Amino acid sequence: MKNQWIHTFSGTVKVKLTGKGIERFLNQLTRNGVSIWNVKKHGSEAVTFYVNLQDVKKLRIPARDSNCKIRFLERAGGPFFLRKLWTNSGFLAGAFLFLALMILLSNMVWGIEIKGASPATEHQIRKELDRLGIGVGKLQFSLDSVESIQKELTDKVGALTWIGVELKGTTYHFQAVEKSEPKKAEVIGPRHLVAKRKAAIYKIFVEKGEPVVEVNDYVKPGQLLVSGLYGKEDDLKVVAAEGKILGETWYTTKVELPLKSTFQVYNGNEKKKYSIIVAGKDLPVWGFGKPEFSEYETEVSEQPVRFFRWELPLKVGKKTLREREQVTRIYSKEEAIESAKDLARKDIKNYLPENAIIKGEKILHQSIENDKVKLTTHFTIIEDIAEGQPIIKETENDRRLKNDGNTTSEPN
Repeated sequence: MKNQWIHTFSGTVKVKLTGKGIERFLNQLTRNGVSIWNVKKHGSEAVTFYVNLQDVKKLRIPARDSNCKIRFLERAGGPFFLRKLWTNSGFLAGAFLFLALMILLSNMVWGIEIKGASPATEHQIRKELDRLGIGVGKLQFSLDSVESIQKELTDKVGALTWIGVELKGTTYHFQAVEKSEPKKAEVIGPRHLVAKRKAAIYKIFVEKGEPVVEVNDYVKPGQLLVSGLYGKEDDLKVVAAEGKILGETWYTTKVELPLKSTFQVYNGNEKKKYSIIVAGKDLPVWGFGKPEFSEYETEVSEQPVRFFRWELPLKVGKKTLREREQVTRIYSKEEAIESAKDLARKDIKNYLPENAIIKGEKILHQSIENDKVKLTTHFTIIEDIAEGQPIIKETENDRRLKNDGNTTSEPN
């Protein structure tokens, strides 16, 4: 009959009817609007048929009036299936818990492998991983993304040039590339040391060669400082001049600093939300409701759910809402000038070699215009001003440079 599948959900019963008044019984059921189907005759006084579970009570009166006996043979459909499930609920709960446990274990960290790192660097990496909360037994959903872990390790472990981070199943794989040892000093050919910028000689440290300038001499770019030629004119020896010639050099910087500035900062408050992502739709599971703060930035990450090696068509979404607030910084005139000085020092260091020293500083110009402090600062720097210049061939000019090396010139 049509729509018989509906009866499967509501429940069906197979009935066997015996007696002499079978036809009278079936006619009365039809008049009462009771649906029966698959009616089969078994001899002259027996018949079987199916009826809805909800109509079973309607069979008693017609059976009594027709002197027939009813026997229920089979029960099927939703209500009986649910009853069986309830009867065996212990097995069902056990199977569900086993499946949930397997999924949970498949999404935990069970191994950390580090390759390419020395024992000392590996110890630093593992120490940093502990600080990040990454270890055996941790849920992958609660950890930072692979990209964030890679950035943190590169920034915090100084011995690393690069580190690759990959999550395979339940194991993190780290491939480290350490900074290479300093290269051996290259063989340097015969050379002079000459000045690379205008300066006043401050100190002289010569390892090889013959100095041709003295302390307090003024030199120009390209002027000879240490000669790679020494000895008598008829017995000159050629060497690669080496040493440090510290010179007093001069720089000027200009900086501007507003008296009032507004910027956004994080204040440390945050709220985390977790959800299950199915077919691109989020189903929230933790962290309901809106955050208590109104100004915030949201960081979103997704972690696939695994069952052993396989990725399930599910993902765990993580949203971190970090509160931010607007801060207005207002300097007094004195504070602005001091901050501008610090800014000028930081600026000048970007142009200096690593071992340079700031000897002195002097403010040449200072003003406040349009709510900005404008500062022009003159710096006196002590730095190595020597650079190598290959000796191609000894000429008369070389001898003249050597003999006239102590000649000084005033800076512009």
